[in-house]
Amino acid sequence: MENHKIDYFIQGEEMQLVEIELDNMETAIAEAGAFMYMDAHVQMETIFGDGSAQQSGFMGKLLGAGKRLLTGESLFMTAFTNQGQSKARVAFASPYPGKIIPFDLSAYQGKIICQKDAFLCAAKGVSIGISFQKKLGAGLFGGEGFIMQKLEGDGMAFCHAGGHIIKRTLLEGASLKIDTGCIVAYTKDIDFDIQFVGGIKNTFFGGEGIFFATLQGPGEVWLQSLPISRLASRVLSYGQGTRKEEGTGLLGGLGNLIDGD
Repeated sequence: MENHKIDYFIQGEEMQLVEIELDNMETAIAEAGAFMYMDAHVQMETIFGDGSAQQSGFMGKLLGAGKRLLTGESLFMTAFTNQGQSKARVAFASPYPGKIIPFDLSAYQGKIICQKDAFLCAAKGVSIGISFQKKLGAGLFGGEGFIMQKLEGDGMAFCHAGGHIIKRTLLEGASLKIDTGCIVAYTKDIDFDIQFVGGIKNTFFGGEGIFFATLQGPGEVWLQSLPISRLASRVLSYGQGTRKEEGTGLLGGLGNLIDGD
C-alpha cells in the first residue's frame, strides 16, 4: 500500500501539537475534534471511513466505519488536503496533558496496535481498523476489552497518551508486567495476556487491581505514566471532597477543613 508522504513537527511540552507539512494534493486525516489550525490553501472535507485503499467502494467504507463504531469512534473522519502549489501546514492538538507519539509504520512491518482512544491523525492511506484480543482472559480483564485499534500502512501515524511516554524493547521470550491502563501501543509480534496479581492482601488491599497485563517479546512497547482514567478518577475524587493522601476519618476531615472544603 502507498500512503501520502508527509513531514511533521511536534511542538510543546505537556500539551503538545503536531504540525503536518503537506505538498500539493497531499492529505492528512484526523479524528473529529483534533484540528487546531491550517494554512489558507488547505481544504477540509469530512469523509466516511478513513480514506484508505482498504476502504474503497461503498461496502469497504461501510465495513470500516462499522469497525470504528466498535472502538467508540465516529463513523466519519476529517481529511485535510493542500490544494495550493506551495507547501502548506495543518496542525492537530492533543486532547489532554501528555505526549504525541509519531509512528513510521514502514519501520514496524506496517502495523501498530494501540489503545482505543490513542489515535490522533495520520497520512492519508493509513488504515485505522480494529484488533481483537485472541485470548479470553486478556479480552475480559485486560483493561481495553476485546477490541483495540490497529494502524496499518507504510506512512506516518500519530498517537497521543497521558503523562510521560517510555518505549521498551522486548527481546525474544522477554516479558513485562504492566498496569493494564498504562499500555499505549505495541508492535504486531508482541504477545498480550493478563496475569492474576496473587495473594489475598495484594488482591483486596493492594489498590493496584486484580490483574497485571503481561507483554512478551519480541517487539516494541510504548507505555504511559498517566492513563486518562487515572487522571479522571483523581480529579473526580477532589471534586467530591475526598483526600486520599490525607487519610480517612478525622485526619481526612481535618485536612479538608484546613483547605476550606
